[in-house]
Amino acid sequence: MDGIVVIDKPAGYSSHDVVSEVKKILGVRKAGHTGTLDPLATGVLPVCVGEATKLAQFLTAQRKTYLATMLLGVETDTQDTEGQVTETSDRQAPEEDIRQALGRLVGRIRQVPPAYSALKYKGKPLYRYARAGEFPEIAAREVEIFALDVKSIVYPYVTFEISCSKGTYIRTVCLDAGRMLGCGACLAGLRRLRSGSFTEEMAVALEKKPSTAQKEDLVARLLPMARLLPDMPAIEIDEALAGRIRAGVQPDAGTLRKNVLPFLAAGDVIKFILPDGDLVAVAEMLMPADALAGQDDKAQAARILRVLKRTTQNN
Repeated sequence: MDGIVVIDKPAGYSSHDVVSEVKKILGVRKAGHTGTLDPLATGVLPVCVGEATKLAQFLTAQRKTYLATMLLGVETDTQDTEGQVTETSDRQAPEEDIRQALGRLVGRIRQVPPAYSALKYKGKPLYRYARAGEFPEIAAREVEIFALDVKSIVYPYVTFEISCSKGTYIRTVCLDAGRMLGCGACLAGLRRLRSGSFTEEMAVALEKKPSTAQKEDLVARLLPMARLLPDMPAIEIDEALAGRIRAGVQPDAGTLRKNVLPFLAAGDVIKFILPDGDLVAVAEMLMPADALAGQDDKAQAARILRVLKRTTQNN
């Protein structure tokens, strides 16, 4: 069984809990999620099954969209309402100031990851250090907020929809906005609406007591390998070349000259597919497509990053 099933993560579950539940329901050994959601959060959590686990790194880099609720006047040690309160304020910022503060966070910004997060430092998640009373100094990271739309302001709560890059902490968006306003803030609610090409409409809820019907539903909703990575440039190859790639042969200039897309640049990540859409491999271009003509036929033109076995379509 290979593919991705999109789960509507319930509040109170960790992402690891969801993966464990999917493995139990489907009876599979290999599964993993494509991006952590905190226990507080709900919504879209793509879970890779079988061969699809090899693709997780290419799926986590995509943009994500959330519906968030910010609580004004409260700061906590975890930057959300599940933590211990560290600061409070009675200041009620004007609505226009709230909109302006959030608006100033749109674009490329730098964030310091929360102390209570799954980000690893020296091989260990930050939350483990924090629980032990240790707080390593973590450098700010650049992330990008593509859009932020305030949906409602009902004091002390502000609800907004945000589209952002991988690695953006919505908790920290709330913290930073609250400090701009001089009243502090934390995250009170979060729902992921989209993760890359995976949407809320694709998501299936987990039953409290998994049943045979639940397994059948998950299998029916399993997105096959041929439907994954829809936005990645695809090069269609024949069975003979697919066999060589799966045997460890690296694509050379002579081979790619016949198949490659003309706009590809060095460093671009591509996928090799068969005519039926079966995913063969993911590779990185080592030279631009327009340079292939001047290369020796045997010169390596791309580096294989992941090779996928021939899969049986599940739906």
